[in-house]
Amino acid sequence: MELIKVAFMYDFDETLSPNYMQEYSLFDTLGMNKEDFWAHCNDLGIKHNMDGTLVYMYTILYFAHLKHIPLTYDIMKEQGKSVQFFKGIDTYFERINKIALSIGIELEHYIISSGLKEIIEGTSIANKFTRIFASSFAYDENGEAIWPAQAVNFTTKTQYVFRIRKNRLDNLYNKNEVNEYIANKNLLLSYERMIYIGDGFTDVPCMKVIKDKGGISICVYDPEKDKAKLEAERIFNDKRVNYIAPADYTSNSRLTQILTDILKKIAVDNKLKNY
Repeated sequence: MELIKVAFMYDFDETLSPNYMQEYSLFDTLGMNKEDFWAHCNDLGIKHNMDGTLVYMYTILYFAHLKHIPLTYDIMKEQGKSVQFFKGIDTYFERINKIALSIGIELEHYIISSGLKEIIEGTSIANKFTRIFASSFAYDENGEAIWPAQAVNFTTKTQYVFRIRKNRLDNLYNKNEVNEYIANKNLLLSYERMIYIGDGFTDVPCMKVIKDKGGISICVYDPEKDKAKLEAERIFNDKRVNYIAPADYTSNSRLTQILTDILKKIAVDNKLKNY
C-alpha cells in the first residue's frame, strides 16, 4: 500500500515551547535581561520603522560585538539545549507518527518560525523535523555571525508553506523555485493534507492560507496564560482557524485528539476517492 504524505507545520515559540527561545540562555550569554533586550528592540524598531525580526537579529549582533562575544554557530546552537517545551513533547512525535503510519500515512513535520534556526537545531527535538525554516545568520571567515541570512517574519512565513507544497525545500536563495507554476497537480502536496499549528496573530497569514485552501489550521495557547487563551478565541471567532486547543502534547490531550482525528479523516477521504 502506498503511503499518503501529510505535512504538519509548526510555529516554535509559544507553540512548542512556552517562551521565546532567546529567553532561556541567549540573553545570559549576552549579559542582558529579557526586559532590557526587548525594550532596546522596541525603541530601535520605532526609531527606524524596522521589521521586528530584523530588529532582534540586529540587536543580538550589536550587543555581541559591543561586549566582544564571538557569536559563532556552535555558541548559538548551544543555546538550544536549555529550551523547554510544553507537556508531552518528549514522546509526542513518536506517538503521532505511529498513529499516522498505522492508517497508511507518512507524516512529515516542519518548523516555520521567526526564531533562530541555530537555536532550534540545538534543541532536543531538532531531529524530528524534515526541515527547519527559521531566521538564521550568515558567518564570516572566522565563523562569527555578521548578518541575517534569512529573516522570517509573519508574512514571509507563507513562502515556506508553498515550498513544502511544491517540495522546494533547500535552495532558499532561488526565488523562482517557490513561484514556479506546476501544471501537474500530482506533483503537489494537496492543501487538504497540510496542517498548520501556531499560537497567535503572527501565525495568522499561514493559518488563513491553509484554512482557506482546504487544509486545517489550529491555534494553540498556553493554558497557564489567560491572555493567550483570549487571543486564540479571538482568532477562532474571526474564522482564521479551524480549531483551538491548549498547547498540551500528551497522549490524551484535546490537541492530540484533534490531530489524530484529522489524520483519520484524511485516510478515510483517500479511501473513498479510490472506490
